Amino acid sequence: MDDVLLRETTDRVAVLTLNRPESRNALSGPLIAALFDALVEVDADDGVDVVVLTGADPAFCAGVDLKEAARDGEAYFRQYDKKHCVAQVALVRKPVIGAINGATFTGGLEIALGCDFLIASERAYFADTHVRVGVLPGGGMTVRLPQAVGLRRAREMSMTGEIVDAFKAERIGLVNEVVPHEHLLERALRSARAMTEVDQSMLAGLKRMYSEGSQMSAGDALAFELAVASEIGPDFEHLAERRDAVMARNRAGVR
Repeated sequence: MDDVLLRETTDRVAVLTLNRPESRNALSGPLIAALFDALVEVDADDGVDVVVLTGADPAFCAGVDLKEAARDGEAYFRQYDKKHCVAQVALVRKPVIGAINGATFTGGLEIALGCDFLIASERAYFADTHVRVGVLPGGGMTVRLPQAVGLRRAREMSMTGEIVDAFKAERIGLVNEVVPHEHLLERALRSARAMTEVDQSMLAGLKRMYSEGSQMSAGDALAFELAVASEIGPDFEHLAERRDAVMARNRAGVR
């Protein structure tokens, strides 16, 4: 049987590819376990700074494998108790970029929302079809979708099952950028490489500020930001050379 998840690490960037294209990368039992294990492993891997998560064409992820769920019933969903691959995406301490290459539905949308930001192919489209298939969300949908698109838009998407194409997704703030399909991975890797160039303790601290602070009240989040900044502290020794490197990069027009 072909690997249900492909993993490749180059220049400190790990690319994880959901690889069940014949099933639109739906979350089968083996894929649930493989994705969870891979996310845990890359998070602990000192040779990885950034993760890019994508799917084998033509889809990103269709979410729950409805055939397996219908066949196995409760046993299918119990798999998530030990290896909740959907929730684990947001728990990775390193930056995770979603390279959204196609259909992204339900649990697949929750996986995407767990990423730090999303770059979408022009072929991508999104929908929350939980209630249409008779399953309530359990991977962060009702928290993260409103944070991305606003509460009323999120309610509309979830309650109607509306399909949102890539360009509308960009307009409403669900994705950061839409690119031609053939340039998707290249664009995601460019962002990933930019993040490998900085102090990784600083990057980890910044992710903590955004990830944990977003779950707090404004006052608590501000205090948390100051606490993390104080804990890590500025790198005075290399401040000047890093400033010069940033200025040179900007002059070169590198994004």
